[in-house]
Amino acid sequence: MSGRFTFLITGLLVVSALSLVNAQYHARELFIELERVQSQQRQLDIEWSQLQLEQSTLGKHARIEAVARKDVNMIALTPARLQYLTVGAK
Repeated sequence: MSGRFTFLITGLLVVSALSLVNAQYHARELFIELERVQSQQRQLDIEWSQLQLEQSTLGKHARIEAVARKDVNMIALTPARLQYLTVGAK
């Protein structure tokens, strides 16, 4: 009876030790994944900041006007070139 009890306790101890090793292995895998995702998040934050800066630069009125004049050959309106439309006028 004492031999069976010792064998049972030894078996439970081995199963417990293997379970501990397995849990530590999964914890390491999750930690590595967490580090990878945090690194990716930092990279995306940097890219987002760069895109916001680029958007603010490209959206400035002076730049839009310069591109319109140069690429589309647009010119600013002068009072002599304005035409007003009124309702009911022929």
